[in-house]
Amino acid sequence: QVQLAESGGGSVKPGDSLTLSCTASKFTSHNWCMAWFRQVPGKEREAVARLNDYGHTFYADSVKGRFTISREGAEKTLFLQMNSLKPEDTATYYCAAKAVSSCALGNLLPGVSWGQGTQVTVSS
Repeated sequence: QVQLAESGGGSVKPGDSLTLSCTASKFTSHNWCMAWFRQVPGKEREAVARLNDYGHTFYADSVKGRFTISREGAEKTLFLQMNSLKPEDTATYYCAAKAVSSCALGNLLPGVSWGQGTQVTVSS
């Protein structure tokens, strides 16, 4: 069972930057897709950024040019670098992982593993 743990959330001002981290234990597949989703109360969980073992990235239009997803280090930690944050970025951010190369949501979502979430609040 994959175990994911997010960290790095917090309260920041508009225009600030924040980096989220996600550590994955028991996730050693050579084929993988990892992603960041976010959710606000009353709305569906939204795919923010996705990355697969081929290095292909996918971003929601609302974050293109501001957010960067990467997976680095010996622990292969997943990161989400968020720049130029806006109040509408306020949400609970979740890490997701699945042992498939395709990050298409129809392939990723069924059976995907989730982290517990980390809150990001952007407010002046």
